Amino acid sequence: MTAASGETPGTIDSPKGTLAASPAQIVEEFLGPVYGGRGDSQTGIDGGKLDLEWLEATYKEFHREPELSTAEEKTAARIARELEYFDNWEITTNIGGYGITAVLENGEGPTVLMRADFDGLPVAENTGVDYASKHSQLDAHGQRVPTMHACGHDHHTTSLLGAMRVLDGTRDKWSGTVVALFQPAEEASIGANGMVADGLGSIIPRPDVCLAQHVIAGPAGRVFTASGPVMTSSTTIEITLYGRGAHASMPHRSVDPVVLAASTVMKLQTVVSREVPPNQFAVITVASVEAGKANNVIPDSAKISLSCRFYDEALRKKCVDAIKRVVRAEAQSMGADRAPSFKFVGMLGATNNSEKVFSTVRAGFDEAFGTSESVDMEPWTASEDFPVIPKAFGVPYMLWTVGITPRWLWERAEKAGRLDIDIPTNHNPGFLPDLKTLPVGVRAAAVAVLSCLQQTWQRPADEGDDQTYRPTIPTDADIDAVAVETARAD
Repeated sequence: MTAASGETPGTIDSPKGTLAASPAQIVEEFLGPVYGGRGDSQTGIDGGKLDLEWLEATYKEFHREPELSTAEEKTAARIARELEYFDNWEITTNIGGYGITAVLENGEGPTVLMRADFDGLPVAENTGVDYASKHSQLDAHGQRVPTMHACGHDHHTTSLLGAMRVLDGTRDKWSGTVVALFQPAEEASIGANGMVADGLGSIIPRPDVCLAQHVIAGPAGRVFTASGPVMTSSTTIEITLYGRGAHASMPHRSVDPVVLAASTVMKLQTVVSREVPPNQFAVITVASVEAGKANNVIPDSAKISLSCRFYDEALRKKCVDAIKRVVRAEAQSMGADRAPSFKFVGMLGATNNSEKVFSTVRAGFDEAFGTSESVDMEPWTASEDFPVIPKAFGVPYMLWTVGITPRWLWERAEKAGRLDIDIPTNHNPGFLPDLKTLPVGVRAAAVAVLSCLQQTWQRPADEGDDQTYRPTIPTDADIDAVAVETARAD
């Protein structure tokens, strides 16, 4: 088949969905006037046809009982119960563990996938709200740890469930196919890969575009978007340094791995400060150091764990090579008999938003929220496994962020120059979304999906009527190369 004018060779355009009004107008008719979560006079919101009591109660239920990556059994069951509300959607559970998809086919048009993650973190919550988590679970090492939704995944999940209600209730005003995907194990960086490897492509129709949103510390209700790299790649490295053990009173008989670890940690600081050009971004953080268990024993090994973040792949490879060089040289300088070992326990690519998806969604957000609340997104140094899904299908994608910090708190800290001190960020025990931002997450998700449904997207020309994507199943060696320790259920 020959590409039409303006298409990339070897591709065809997807059908274009039909909308009865603009995405913002369709959603506003269902939800009522926009409310940005601001603590000002714009507090009169009733949710329109969306039950806000249900929305808040659902969010609080997820928040009270977070579950660690790969151990989200109760959370997945709770999502599945919510999906019983949707008679017209095809629901599939237990994909790649606890992953879930819901598909609504609603006439001719593109297929748009919207993803939400739902795992929690091993963090003890310190927010003081009456719905704070008091839950705990066994972690990967068999230790009982407190759990918390310290990254807003409960907000993501609730927002997508709310957006599904908006889309389901406005089926007469749009056409196309919507895929709602609920993903486990994002914090372990394996959930998206797990769903793809478990046959996601044979379960859902091939999407034309993929979407995701993430809550962040920022003015409540403000929506941030950008094209290009918006989140970093992540490389996690566990390094074992080998020494020679001895009695603590006889350090001359040892090759002390504690001293070796200390010197290595300090030397690693020079990789970014002395080898990375000032106009490029790189972070190399030594996140943990482990050595010894007794005060009178010099151990025979030490372990350090590194979290590395980059936007540029070539720079990532350069810095990883530098890390290996520095660590090996430090071990040699201490007279270690055995070379250090390196285990790469997690690798994610950067999140690089499509220009076309950005321009499509941004136009919808500008209309829905106004240009003062739909603003440019600064690159974020966190990492995401969401791009694994669109990359598996070879389709464009976009991730945007939503601010969830109460406006009064943000403005007070900003005025005092204390944003970094007073405002809890993701993964902090005090991180807590303003409940008034839940309808903002719903509105943003619904507007973005509808915006993409009214566009055409390029598809492979030889696809024909079969839109099934069949990914290459990773080998055992592939899995071992990026293996991570994950939590297990109680």
